[in-house]
Amino acid sequence: MTAIDPDSIDAKEARRMRRHTWINKADSWFQVLGLAWLTPVLKAAAGDNPRAQLSEIWKLLGVPLIAIMGFLLLWATLAPTVQTSLGAIPGPAAVWEQAVNLNEDAIREREKEAAFYERQEKRNAEFAANGDTDRIKIRSYTGQPTYYQQIWTSIKTVFFGFLIASVVAIPIGIMAGLSATANAAVNPLIQIFKPVSPLAWLPIVTMIVSATYTTDDGMFSKSFLVSAITVTLCSLWPTLINTALGVSTIDKDLVSVSRVLKMSTYSKITKLVLPSALPLIFTGLRLSLGVGWMVLIAAEMLAQNPGLGKFVWDEFQNGSSQSLARIMVAVFTIGIIGFLLDRVMYALQSMFTFSANR
Repeated sequence: MTAIDPDSIDAKEARRMRRHTWINKADSWFQVLGLAWLTPVLKAAAGDNPRAQLSEIWKLLGVPLIAIMGFLLLWATLAPTVQTSLGAIPGPAAVWEQAVNLNEDAIREREKEAAFYERQEKRNAEFAANGDTDRIKIRSYTGQPTYYQQIWTSIKTVFFGFLIASVVAIPIGIMAGLSATANAAVNPLIQIFKPVSPLAWLPIVTMIVSATYTTDDGMFSKSFLVSAITVTLCSLWPTLINTALGVSTIDKDLVSVSRVLKMSTYSKITKLVLPSALPLIFTGLRLSLGVGWMVLIAAEMLAQNPGLGKFVWDEFQNGSSQSLARIMVAVFTIGIIGFLLDRVMYALQSMFTFSANR
């Protein structure tokens, strides 16, 4: 009869425990990235109750995939039956084809830009060699912006507006949470301005920026500032409200302790108020960024400012047979970027707070 090596059993158990520890640590990041289904896959591979893990895989991965496939099938079936002035609604295949075309257009545009700067550099080098330095000129490429450049423009704009909104909303929210008087002063303004549509703010912001920002060579273009400030005005309210709520609901015993210790206002805010209110503050920030992203697309579309909103409007005005498919590419792009922005904020929330809320 073969003897059982207890050291071998302990070593296997230790390896199994290490694998499970690693998987549990990775699970928090999988949750952040929207890849929660990877956890049961790894646990099943590690031999942890495969039947139970298969049930989790089915719930977290199988069901969503079937739902997506069902949506695509329904879309492909119903789309050809709806006729518009631009033809039938494009199905998944037509939308994917236009996504590929937009990528190829971007590649060709980058090649044109590279060729333009290469010719300019060569020409200026010849002028310099011939001593005609007065003929040397540096021009920027003025070709049509690519789809990716318009995406990047929108992302930069929404983050700039979101940062301004956060800088304004968090301090005001802290004051409103700490002081009943400040809350009474701020609350009417919140109730009045929170429901205002970006379409109402946009003409006001456009006129103010045009009147006050008169330089043509400033750090920011007027169109960028108009879109960013409109985002700010519409997205600061969720952060302000959640910050005030988080600050006002901190443990009263902690407030009493701060008075006993005679903490300064700065110390009270940084060491007591903010750590306690961070989960709700981040909830407000996530809501504000989502609102800002939706507002930005509408603002770019209406004001014809560079970005995804202008891309959608230009394609609508273009009226070609490919326009609807390209608009739908933009719709999916907007949705995916919105999801990724929320994941970025949730990752920051996970790093700075102990909240498990999503």
